[in-house]
Amino acid sequence: MTQLDELGKKAKRAAQELALRDTHSKNEALFNWSKALLDAKKELIDANQVDISKAKENGIAEPMIDRLLLTEERIESIAAGVREVAELADPIGAVDGMWVNEAGLTIGKKRVPLGVIGIIYESRPNVTVDAAALTFKSGNAVILRGGKEAFHSNLALVKVLQQALSETGFPADAVQFLEDTSHETARKFMQLNGYLDVLIPRGSGRLIQTVLENATVPVIETGVGNCHIYADAAADIDMAANILVNAKTSRPSVCNAAETLLVHKAIAADFLPEVEKRLAPFSVELRAEEKAAQFLKNYTEATEADFETEFLDFILAVKVVDSLDEAIEHINRYGTKHSEAIVSSDYFAGKRFQNEVDAAAVYINASTRFTDGSEFGFGAEIGISTQKLHARGPMGLHELTTTKYIIFGEGQIR
Repeated sequence: MTQLDELGKKAKRAAQELALRDTHSKNEALFNWSKALLDAKKELIDANQVDISKAKENGIAEPMIDRLLLTEERIESIAAGVREVAELADPIGAVDGMWVNEAGLTIGKKRVPLGVIGIIYESRPNVTVDAAALTFKSGNAVILRGGKEAFHSNLALVKVLQQALSETGFPADAVQFLEDTSHETARKFMQLNGYLDVLIPRGSGRLIQTVLENATVPVIETGVGNCHIYADAAADIDMAANILVNAKTSRPSVCNAAETLLVHKAIAADFLPEVEKRLAPFSVELRAEEKAAQFLKNYTEATEADFETEFLDFILAVKVVDSLDEAIEHINRYGTKHSEAIVSSDYFAGKRFQNEVDAAAVYINASTRFTDGSEFGFGAEIGISTQKLHARGPMGLHELTTTKYIIFGEGQIR
């Protein structure tokens, strides 16, 4: 029996037990997780420093190292996220609706766990805890496969969670970690039929594409964020600049950061110099097409590839458009269906943008950085789905469940 088969069998057994546990006991376990994480801050930071040192030795870019870093403040935030999940309503057992058919059968749809969920992800160790908390609260077992960059951090976090599970009478196998980080084992993990009910990749476009090409288990596609801010002809210039600066610079290494700025030609002469001034302290590289370049002092000539790219860095593609139609067409062509925003005081322009842009989250006069499970009130998130089947947008507890029909009869036969 392979290591993966063993993990799968243990996860199946744990999932069967979790599906029957009540909300109160799950919440007690989650509060214990939160306390255990705070108690283990020193060990977790020490393990994380091993990963940080290796990342620096390997020349990994600073924004990616930021994704990897654990500090006392970040561990406290992770622990707080676990408590938030404990305080959320438990979807398991909820009945979505009941009706009576012509035969007199009472039929309902009841929320149940998916079963065993596989998560394959890169760099960010907070994903380890977020994923574990959400899958556990929704009655699912999870097998985690993190990237080698965060190996020591992830392993330390999982050990803390497993110990806390045992202390509260739950199977430690409800949260498991695949320690082999080789590509071959990752490929086999994507094909763990009979054990995994669904696989959720979270990370770079290359990781997600690799999973889609190799997986033989069901996959929920998440994550790639080529997000746009469109400053409309009726935009308030100060508001638009504030939104852009936040969306681009507050944390450029995450999937809800803005990668492209579209500007209506009517405001380009006033707006683009203001954007350049506001972004200068952050050393953002502007990659501008010809119409935008005439209003900028420092820029690199943009290529078509720049408008297709999720930079995850202090780089911004810039384009001037002639109309709202052109902005919508550009976004629907180059966007990744993640998060898009229009800044405009024109009500009808905003509504058209929301109706016609194809994305999981579409904003009027707000930063794309709000596309996040916590910000949406879901506690932590398992990822941001950019597909349309089963789940779309930030995925919380509800998206980690499915339904079964429950039917009550009085001897009816057909």
